[in-house]
Amino acid sequence: MQFGLNRLDMTSPAAFAHDAQRLESLGWDYGFIPSSPLLARDPYVMLAAALQGTRRIRLGPLIENPVMRQPAVIAGSIATVDALAPGRAWLGMGVGDTAVRLMGRKPATVAELAESVQVIRRLLAGERLEVGAARPARLRHAAPVPVWIAAGGPRTLRMAGAVADGVFIRVGVHRANLAHAVGLVREGAEAAGRNPASVRIGCVFHTVLVPDSEPLADAARRVGRIGRAIAAGYYEYSPMLFDTCGVGWNGPSVKDLKRKVWPDFHHARDLEAAGDAVAFLGDDAVNAFALHGDAQSIIAKLREIESWDLGIDIVVPHPMPTEPTGPDDYTARFARDVLPAFR
Repeated sequence: MQFGLNRLDMTSPAAFAHDAQRLESLGWDYGFIPSSPLLARDPYVMLAAALQGTRRIRLGPLIENPVMRQPAVIAGSIATVDALAPGRAWLGMGVGDTAVRLMGRKPATVAELAESVQVIRRLLAGERLEVGAARPARLRHAAPVPVWIAAGGPRTLRMAGAVADGVFIRVGVHRANLAHAVGLVREGAEAAGRNPASVRIGCVFHTVLVPDSEPLADAARRVGRIGRAIAAGYYEYSPMLFDTCGVGWNGPSVKDLKRKVWPDFHHARDLEAAGDAVAFLGDDAVNAFALHGDAQSIIAKLREIESWDLGIDIVVPHPMPTEPTGPDDYTARFARDVLPAFR
């Protein structure tokens, strides 16, 4: 397994570049940055600064979307960034979710995302595209940047298998959901005439890493509250995931509960309070959707997932909640206590 992190210090381009250097020195393989214009600084400016200050780590947006930026603009930007460190830029695409909702826009449809990814990949390959202009469109500074799609729903997973270089699955950590999602990606690739094995698989796992110094009772209470918020975030956008793994939702409608949470369960400023809003969810929900516990518990769960032989080769253990950066923050603790088990 390779490991990536999508929560670096985004307070400035210099801070992001410094944090990318730190990730590289700690042994992380990938560093990602959200593309959300109202919440985060411009990802391509930040990536340009970081790529010039690193030598090995691969960096890119996770997640970009075709609603806030037109596909040709995305292709041009990521190809420009790649020129600073050829072969180390990476592009993750998705429908938009929070980034577009904050501007009152609707996320891209599955068809719109598919079309945008096909356009971006063809432009990055240097192809000429008929677009109804006087001449075919062509990206003059094309670069072979891999384009991945982050997906969770069945239609998006099949589509991603058909058009993307790789797929980041966000369905939690339950075997039934992971196996089902990977199967849909493979289905989509095969239906499109592609070799299913050629589509790489990654997973985003919402992770609560408990420090060794935290008292067990306090840790269990905090994990439970945050874990319930994580599970509710999945139900909010993909309720079918609960059915696939046999977890029940025996409480008020998520639409009613969202009035207490902003902008959604996965991005709430107070995750523990968000978890209290869904106190009816049990440990089965927490265990199905959150990677949690101390380092040894997380290693054991990742080993179990690895043993299922689903072809997962990149893991993004997304920290919940996001911690301020520091000498012994999540980034350093995960690298020190978990990564060595997989090297």
